[in-house]
Amino acid sequence: MNNEQSLWWRISNSNVFYHFFRDKVAFISATLLLLIILAAIFAPLLTSHNPNDLATLDVMDGEIPPVWSEEGDERFLLGTDDQGRDILSAILYGARVSLLIGIFAVVLQCLLGVVIGLVAGYAGGRVDSLLMRLADIQLSFSSLMLAIIVLAFFRAFVGGDLYSQFAMVILIFVIGIAEWPQYARTIRACVLAEKEKEYVQAAQVMGFTTVRIMFRHILPNCLSPIFVISTVQIANAIISEAALSFLGLGMPVTQPSLGSLIKSGFDYLQSGQWWITIIPGIFLIVLVLVINLLGDWLRDVLNPKLYKG
Repeated sequence: MNNEQSLWWRISNSNVFYHFFRDKVAFISATLLLLIILAAIFAPLLTSHNPNDLATLDVMDGEIPPVWSEEGDERFLLGTDDQGRDILSAILYGARVSLLIGIFAVVLQCLLGVVIGLVAGYAGGRVDSLLMRLADIQLSFSSLMLAIIVLAFFRAFVGGDLYSQFAMVILIFVIGIAEWPQYARTIRACVLAEKEKEYVQAAQVMGFTTVRIMFRHILPNCLSPIFVISTVQIANAIISEAALSFLGLGMPVTQPSLGSLIKSGFDYLQSGQWWITIIPGIFLIVLVLVINLLGDWLRDVLNPKLYKG
């Protein structure tokens, strides 16, 4: 069997799709996640206005409660914030920003971690020791604390205006760099197990280059843990971004994420305008929860020792 097809062979022979539709938790989680993604993509079509465009806001519509309250307004299903911004519109636009940061930060983590893990596991010796010690040093620090220090220093160095223009790129870079050891250690362990197998030895005897052996033969057999880690890491990246934005080190007010929306309404929580921060918070919890549930299901279904159908 071609080793590059091993993952797809495992998926097809484990009846993943059959069990997916029978697993209510996985099916509901996937459905909710798909709806959230589609709503974020088509936010301009689903909302009455762009909440980031100040010209479309009316301060007289500020602090209107949700429509089910006595003082609610049918124009604003989930109410408005202090600037008259529709909460539903802000959540959909904010979800778009949070998802983009989460996905691209994980792509960066994956690229760095996979390359470092492949090199460390296949080369072994001093190269392996050096790279894994770097991973250990990285893991010894809290990723969130490291991100706070880097972002605070960068913001103080370049200024608030320039930081706001490149906030999304900076967050993707910082969150991505902070979490690469998760991939590196997992891929290294997988490579150590794979490189002793016959197909790798056969490739070495045939004179294939090291790069070809690592990326064309070993890497395809390590895709299962990569998929599982990536699913969970997207949720972690979204949480990290929300935490940083809540601390004032994330997305600016002009382009808010879910974390920024929660922060903007936190000051109004005790004055009775609970919906400004509670509703975006609930949306964030649901988003992270469904991603984690899908990650747990994917971990089990790709591991025949764990998955019971």
